[in-house]
Amino acid sequence: MSDWFLPSAERPWTAGNLVVPHVHGADYFARLIEVVEATEAGDRIFFTDWRGDSDERLAKDGPTVTELLKSAAARDVEVRALLWRSHSDKGHLNAQENNHLGAIVNECGGEALLDERVRRGGSHHQKLLVVRRQGRSHEDVAFVGGIDLCHGRRDDAAHKGDPQAPPLDQRYGPTPPWHDAMVEIRGPAVSHVLDTFAERWDDPTPLDHRNPYRALMHRLARMPRHPEPLPERWDPPPDAGPHRVQLLRTYPAKRPAYPFAPDGERSVARGYSRAFERARRLIYVEDQYFWSDLVAATLADALRREPELHVIAVVPRYPEEDNRISGPPMLLGQRQAWQRLREAGGDRFAMYDLENEDGTPVYVHAKVCIVDDEWMTVGSDNLNLRSWTHDSELTCAVVDPTGELPRRLRTTLWAEHLGVPADDPRLADPAHAPQVWAERVGAAGSRIRHHVPPALPARTRLWAGPAYRMFYDPDGRPRGMRGTTRF
Repeated sequence: MSDWFLPSAERPWTAGNLVVPHVHGADYFARLIEVVEATEAGDRIFFTDWRGDSDERLAKDGPTVTELLKSAAARDVEVRALLWRSHSDKGHLNAQENNHLGAIVNECGGEALLDERVRRGGSHHQKLLVVRRQGRSHEDVAFVGGIDLCHGRRDDAAHKGDPQAPPLDQRYGPTPPWHDAMVEIRGPAVSHVLDTFAERWDDPTPLDHRNPYRALMHRLARMPRHPEPLPERWDPPPDAGPHRVQLLRTYPAKRPAYPFAPDGERSVARGYSRAFERARRLIYVEDQYFWSDLVAATLADALRREPELHVIAVVPRYPEEDNRISGPPMLLGQRQAWQRLREAGGDRFAMYDLENEDGTPVYVHAKVCIVDDEWMTVGSDNLNLRSWTHDSELTCAVVDPTGELPRRLRTTLWAEHLGVPADDPRLADPAHAPQVWAERVGAAGSRIRHHVPPALPARTRLWAGPAYRMFYDPDGRPRGMRGTTRF
């Protein structure tokens, strides 16, 4: 076992995997089309989504999500889907779109479930897709990361945005530039990704257990309250590469409890905390939110402990909804985290945001963390209390014994953000990180800008603080753990 991982008694891990990062939705979608279109009768597709838009074009000329899945089902490929039973689209969420995609999957011969089995105010935020090939397990593949099958995600390195735009703050423009990432996994870890899907699928709690109105809507839409049993599992795929993989997850403590996590699960939080405790040189983070004083404390402890450690964070310039009500709580949470890290590390902590060549800010939705070029994660979780305790999350932690994969992902991301060649020698050594980032702010071809969350007036903090803690970054731990630093 790698010392970077949690003990296997907490979360299983596997060796013998091949992990390939896909940076940008357009790259991931192109690979997804290739994998799904290769499926044949008897193969199986399993996926979860926070939001799914049936008409999202996965390439410029298609296919759409609907067309890709319908075509697979028509070849007698078994399709199973778990979609979050979301709140209404009127709140910029996903209920109508997820209902529509679920209905299409069911009508074409697959089975989609609208899953409301979350903590109150929470969501199913996991993004995974597994393809299993009957009799060809060496071709099995899983995808894990931050990219949903929905509007706004099909952007590329130019960051001009997806023509099918999502609702976002107007300062991101009519087609918001979108930065995101997934990983492709081959090898034994594919079975562990499928385990996460199967545990949720097999949960005996009714899908609509809380809400009589939604129960009625389930019946009217001919959606099942209980799933059909999953087919008999096939053997795990054979070894495919050198990478070690541990899947980390979050589930809240709730009632009725998850049978596979009676007190919830917080292996995401413990996995990150363990890696930060081992950090010596560099922690690099790309994160949609970067909130939470408690989560920031784990990084602050690392900065105080290691005088040579640097932390670099890349975040969006503006919240997704920066209006008078939703903006201040989000800004307050990020400001608190920023202050704690500046106090702990001074100039050894730096935060940046991105813009494209036209000066339009890029919405950073990626959830990537790389520590000392030895441990890396790509997943659905953000660095905040909600992702570490309250919603369902899934992240892929990877250790490459050679260190090549984390280093290659870091230098690929830095080359794009800093506007330098991928083989620039300054990118190879993490010790050069603070200097090269500082030098590239505002330089020709560079996309980075310093990011300092604004300090809010005292009168705004009076209401934004409670709103932040209650609605935006709630604590999903068991009662006995709240108010502590334990996960």
